[in-house]
Amino acid sequence: MKEFKMDFYSTTNLKSYDLNESMRYQLAMLDSLDVFTRLHSENVANLTCRICEYMHMKDYFTVYCTICAYLHDIGKQFIPPTILQKNGPLTDEEYAVMKTHTTIGYNMCMRDEKLRPYAAGPIYHHEALDGTGYPNGVAKGNLPLEGQIIRVADEFDAITAKRQYKSHVGVCDTLKILIDKTHPDKKIGAKVGKVNPKVVKALIKVVIDDTEYELYNLGEYVKYLEKEGNRLQQIASYEDKMNNARSESDRAYYANGISALLSTGETLENYRTVLNEYVQAGITKKQQMDKLSDELKEIKKLKV
Repeated sequence: MKEFKMDFYSTTNLKSYDLNESMRYQLAMLDSLDVFTRLHSENVANLTCRICEYMHMKDYFTVYCTICAYLHDIGKQFIPPTILQKNGPLTDEEYAVMKTHTTIGYNMCMRDEKLRPYAAGPIYHHEALDGTGYPNGVAKGNLPLEGQIIRVADEFDAITAKRQYKSHVGVCDTLKILIDKTHPDKKIGAKVGKVNPKVVKALIKVVIDDTEYELYNLGEYVKYLEKEGNRLQQIASYEDKMNNARSESDRAYYANGISALLSTGETLENYRTVLNEYVQAGITKKQQMDKLSDELKEIKKLKV
């Protein structure tokens, strides 16, 4: 089985406690965003960083691209909340307003010398290689790699994140959607797809790693539940023996054993309830593991 380490993310995966003053300033801009958009921005930045690593990008580009990704939706702070947080699909008029977050974010960056180097994040993350994206319809030759990477990370997180107005789409199905977008759209006579297949391949590797890591953690938790369950089963055994003991010394022996085995908050009156909770949790976690294992098999079959 693959060996995992706790510091799963690379040192180039930026975290606020590792940043210098300049980077802190750039990421502080996220404080003005709503909670969902901020979380989305952080998710996209993490994905972007790891995609860059799987594409074997230089560290300086990975850092640059990651910051661009943190700032990609910064213009949404000026989108009316009635549109940004609407509990339902947007109308054509509302969607037109929503799309302006790209140019708003770009102009924000260009007006601020500390943000100016990262203006590519806001302006390019909705562009497509076949020229069908927005706001400028930039096509393959003019769409920088950072825009191509952030586009894939942004779309993956946006589709898999459960919003009020749409049902959740699974990881494997989301990857299939992105794979489809690597192919040219014959209806418009495109020669390339909307997204870069190399970026999607790297994303799939990231997802496989995340899924395997989640399975590893679930497996460790199941082991913990089983260990605790065995301890509580031992208490049940001691309790039965204590109740059937013929001498006071035997009863005292088993009572002391029970006392030693009981954990904080557990008593003879409630330990069976705790045991049942552990058993039920173990069943639930094993079901999750089975589901994840099946999904992982499907993900590994995907071809770009």
